[in-house]
Amino acid sequence: MLPVLMFPQFNPVLVHVGPFAIRWYALSYIIGIVLGITLLRRLVNLPPRAGTPELADDFLAWVTLGILMGGRLGYVLFYQPGYYITHPLAMLEVWHGGMSFHGGALGVIIAMMLFTWRHKLNFLAFADRVTIAVPIGLGLGRIANFINGELWGREAPASLPWAMIFPDGGPIPRHPSQLYEALTEGLLLFLVMFAASRKLSIRERPGFLAGLFLAGYACARSFCEFFREPDSFLGFLPGGITMGQLLCCPMLAAGIALMVYANRHPVYEGIPPEAEAKP
Repeated sequence: MLPVLMFPQFNPVLVHVGPFAIRWYALSYIIGIVLGITLLRRLVNLPPRAGTPELADDFLAWVTLGILMGGRLGYVLFYQPGYYITHPLAMLEVWHGGMSFHGGALGVIIAMMLFTWRHKLNFLAFADRVTIAVPIGLGLGRIANFINGELWGREAPASLPWAMIFPDGGPIPRHPSQLYEALTEGLLLFLVMFAASRKLSIRERPGFLAGLFLAGYACARSFCEFFREPDSFLGFLPGGITMGQLLCCPMLAAGIALMVYANRHPVYEGIPPEAEAKP
């Protein structure tokens, strides 16, 4: 039998700057957003054009607000509404953790709807380009979860070479499910999205890439939930499913519907080459 790995005991704080602490989790959000916007600047210019590099830069503030507000409100509403009703000020204590991807996704969708309406862009075409970059942030976020020693997996056989004992997970070996999610929701989903985005015939169908992302994430997350320990305050839902799997059901349905919709509608010609970012 192979010896069980012990969690490396990373310091969740990368560095202290005076009274302020820069945490790995916050850094993952910052790097993910910056890399995503950098990639988006190139993606919007691919034919048919869905925007301009200047508009991609402008979207930075919108997407950041959508992620933070949507992610936090999603966690409050989906996971611990009872607690936050009785402790409303705790909603602001984001440094204690508590962000929901599904809430963040809704926040970004709302941000994209408002942004594309303001700049008179095709919402689905712009959303296609944004979703290609999203797995970058997802992968980095899951790595940060691992560094924090949180959201660990279910009990694993001690013979599993990468089974690990987490500080707050008791003395039993567990799946490092954060890394499973980083590889599937992050790396694998990004490779699928990027490969699909290289085909002009797919980019010409607004909504197809966004639908592919929603369906792909729903499948990846639902699979990883079989290895991830449910939140202690929720446990398993009826039927043995988890909250994460339940929330992925409408995502999968919406993703399939979007891809069907995209294939049944005319191709998108893109914005005119002379289009400029609007103030």
